[in-house]
Amino acid sequence: MPTKTGGPPLSVTIVAQDEERIVAEVLRSASAIADEIVFLDSGSSDRTPAIARDFGVRFYQQKWLGYAEQKNTAIDLALGEWILSLDADEALTPALQEEIRGLMQRGVPESIAGFTIPRVLFIGNRPVRGGGFYPDAQLRLIRKGRGRFAPRIIHESMKVDGRVVQLKHDLLHYAYRNVEDFAQTMDHYARLSAQHYLEHENTAWRASRLNELLTPAWTFFYRQIARGGIFHGALCWRLNVIYAGYVRQKIRYLRELRRQYPA
Repeated sequence: MPTKTGGPPLSVTIVAQDEERIVAEVLRSASAIADEIVFLDSGSSDRTPAIARDFGVRFYQQKWLGYAEQKNTAIDLALGEWILSLDADEALTPALQEEIRGLMQRGVPESIAGFTIPRVLFIGNRPVRGGGFYPDAQLRLIRKGRGRFAPRIIHESMKVDGRVVQLKHDLLHYAYRNVEDFAQTMDHYARLSAQHYLEHENTAWRASRLNELLTPAWTFFYRQIARGGIFHGALCWRLNVIYAGYVRQKIRYLRELRRQYPA
């Protein structure tokens, strides 16, 4: 059977909940190269399921298992020889579609198990291309059976058996409606990170007040100076102030948890 790329079958997997704002654009961009789209919904109360079904996806619903577990479930449902794992707020640029199409047509050496893809963060309709927010390369395109997301409460990442190569063209990450949305999400992530540290990296230094003083300050300096945030305007400055605050809150929340659950 002919495929969308002219190469081996390619599956796109998407996990979602309440993503009607952007999911049609994500599905439209994925449909250009996907021979199937596996769409795993975790209980949306908006129009996300209806929009997904309009695109002819293989639609499934499942209660939320956690970031890594949910994405691995979608991967297990996929039938293609290659799998592109997307979040429901990540759209492919036409240039990325063509790059992936070319890869599949030419064939990929067996030693290569996956590809990382640079990702552009958007706040509303404004891209952020500096200050540590770009290129934010994510390992998302993998051979079937050669990669999975490692279990983790937050900041899940893919692990593969084999070599990884980075692609040139971007994913567009429409993650946040505005700066306030970004700040609220960072606070949520700080709480999840603190829980992870309590369970896996619960050291006295990590919860210390000295760490709380030094690490956020270094984070802000590194992102604004070493990573060039200073050249990317007021928005990047505001985001990095919030990001440094996220680092601080992780430490504070961990200290609170250590008091609640002493070793």
